[in-house]
Amino acid sequence: MTTREKLKLLQNLSGLTQAELAGRLGVTFAALNRWMNEKAVPRKGAAARIDELYKEYSGEKQISETVLGAKKKFVLRKRDSHKNALKEILANPDIKDEFWVALTYHSNRIEGNTLSENETAAILLHNAILPDKSLVEQLEAKNHQAALEYLFSWVLAKKPLNQELILKLHGILMNAVQSDAGAYRRHAVRILGSYVPTANYQKVPNLMKKLTSDLARDQKDTIARVASVHSRLEQIHPFSDGNGRVGRLLMQAMLLKKNLPPAIIRQEKRRLYYVYLSKAQTKMDQSSLEDFICDAILEGFKILEREE
Repeated sequence: MTTREKLKLLQNLSGLTQAELAGRLGVTFAALNRWMNEKAVPRKGAAARIDELYKEYSGEKQISETVLGAKKKFVLRKRDSHKNALKEILANPDIKDEFWVALTYHSNRIEGNTLSENETAAILLHNAILPDKSLVEQLEAKNHQAALEYLFSWVLAKKPLNQELILKLHGILMNAVQSDAGAYRRHAVRILGSYVPTANYQKVPNLMKKLTSDLARDQKDTIARVASVHSRLEQIHPFSDGNGRVGRLLMQAMLLKKNLPPAIIRQEKRRLYYVYLSKAQTKMDQSSLEDFICDAILEGFKILEREE
């Protein structure tokens, strides 16, 4: 594969603009443009960065057990400095509000909602009504906030993570948006842009029963458990819509129960998120997804610890 072909494919895989891709590679727009038009050839260091970024977005990048293990230990060491992350969030309105906005904005944006982060904040924190935005998108924001409030209360009460919670979260998220809110789908669906097969709708109740039964069993490796449950739920695809948002909310519940902050999966990284999720589902290799979740948890720590 030529450099030009690799860069074109990388741009398609990542969804980055040419200027953004140049920034990720640490070169000027002009230099990247010359490579893409085959008017110049990248030097050895730049070629290595192109290869590394290509592997990252194609899912070919291998995460060594040593590197992943070290990152997990770092996350757990940060956890040890917090007595109760959930109570700390709820006791500090500024921290809670920042989590509300970040989690709602990024999760909804991943699913195609067009509200900006500032617009999301205005709706959530000031009950603003935006006349130039669709009612559905504004409902999605308010519903996600209500689902977060319900989820945090559920975890605070030390209730089990079960089907009752999952169905309730879907019901809140899809309230006044979807007619089958709070119910498993009764028809076939496919994941857009993915070749991962979803479950037969007749098997969904039993598959979800099995998933939540496994969820009730504790596991020493919290990150691995979160990655496994998340990838399984998304492949089952139990709802006609809202699967990603419900899955990410369940992820937050699992983390909070282990005294970890919510994971901020940034919408700018949705392509990587989908690549690593698919890799876990089709290649039985969830190391990249675990690494990605570690990074998302560290984003959560930045909010919890009021880092700039």
